[in-house]
Order: sequence, then C-alpha cells, then structure tokens
Amino acid sequence: MRIIAVIAVLAFCSLSCAGGADRVELVTEGAYPPYNFINDRGELDGFERELGDELCRRARLECEWVTADWEGLIADLANGKYDAIMTGVTITAERDAVIDFTQPYLPPGAAVFVAAAGAGEGVVRGTVGAQVATIFAAYLSDSTAIVREYPTTPELVEAVLGGELDAALVSQAVAQEAVALHGEELVTVGPGLALGLGVGIAVREEDGELRRKLDEAIGAMKEDGSLNALIRRWFGAGAAAF
Repeated sequence: MRIIAVIAVLAFCSLSCAGGADRVELVTEGAYPPYNFINDRGELDGFERELGDELCRRARLECEWVTADWEGLIADLANGKYDAIMTGVTITAERDAVIDFTQPYLPPGAAVFVAAAGAGEGVVRGTVGAQVATIFAAYLSDSTAIVREYPTTPELVEAVLGGELDAALVSQAVAQEAVALHGEELVTVGPGLALGLGVGIAVREEDGELRRKLDEAIGAMKEDGSLNALIRRWFGAGAAAF
C-alpha cells in the first residue's frame, strides 16, 4: 500500500507513559468527503479529522495521521502496518472476524443511489458503481445490475456525471455532499438502504488497550453531547445522531 502523505502530528502528554505519549499511527483515505478529504490548502480535513484530533486529545495519545488508498487497508491493519483506521469504516460481522472495532462514532446510516438529474428508479438495475472493497460493492454483488468498482468515491461521482455509470451506491452523507457540490446535475434515487452497524475506528484484535482508550473518549463525547454537535455540524441538522 502506497502512503500518499503524512498529514499532521499531534503531541500530547500521556497518563500512562512517563517517557511521553503513546504514539498511534492513524490512517485515513483523504478522499471520502465529508468524512475526510484534502482541502484547498493541501491539509487533511473533514469530520473524521476533527473528531480524531479530539479523541486523541482526550485519550492522551500522540496521533500521527497518514493517508493511504482504501483498498487493502483492513488487511494492512491486521498485518501490523498501521495502528488504527479512521475512514468511514462500517462495522460488520465479516470485518469484526479479522479486526476489532471501537464503539460506533456514527450510528447506522442509509446507503443511497446517486444518479444524473432526471433519472428514474430503473437506473439501479443498469450499470451501477461502488467503491471497491466496501459494503456497497458487497451489496451490489447480489443484484442484477452490471457492477463496476472504482478506487475512490470522487471517481464514482465523476463516472455518474460523465455517463459511464447509470448510478452509484454511496452513503447518504456522501450523496448529500455530491448533490450539494454539483447543483442540479445529480439526484438521489430510491429509498435508503440500511447497511452495517455504524462506523467505528478499526484496530488490531490484540490492541485491546488502544481500543479501550478510544472507546472511553468516544463514550465521553457521547455523554457530554459534543459528538452529536460535531455530527450535525458536518452532516446537517437532520443527521442521525446518538
């Protein structure tokens, strides 16, 4: 897996380590707006960047952000290449069999189809795209549609805009971001699909202490309302929250 860029280093004191903070390499895609993306200044930005910074602060971890291509991230984590993944990873039983998850920092959300403006319901049975190695691609594998997989979500959206795809299956938040960005060129089609058990931080199964620290930080943000406030600021007032 090719690391594209080291984005930022956060340094804080540790409660448990007299010689300095516990260092954690936190990997994200940097191409999944509004969850995470590279902004106009070339910096990692988005909901997960802001949330991850706050979780690391509360857990007293020294977190180093890196970006990497999505495909293969879970296998790389299991093999020890990274300490944690925070890039819109939906919790599923299949993934939980090979890695571990914190409690969800986003509740289960809907997946929706994005299509060109004016499209009808039938586009979901045409040529449909999804990001490779995602729950969306897995769902489409059982459909009658012609399925094409793309490395990133922005490439999926461009394929719909360019007519290569009749529709793309993405998370509701990604769909809303794409529709807002492209004005009247895109619409969502069909009812939302409930997939997965929410979004959590993925860690190795043997890293129980890291999971515990992150779990406590997520739990504290749920309790004081700051997590819901962050969700609504990035995903809108009507977004599902805790």
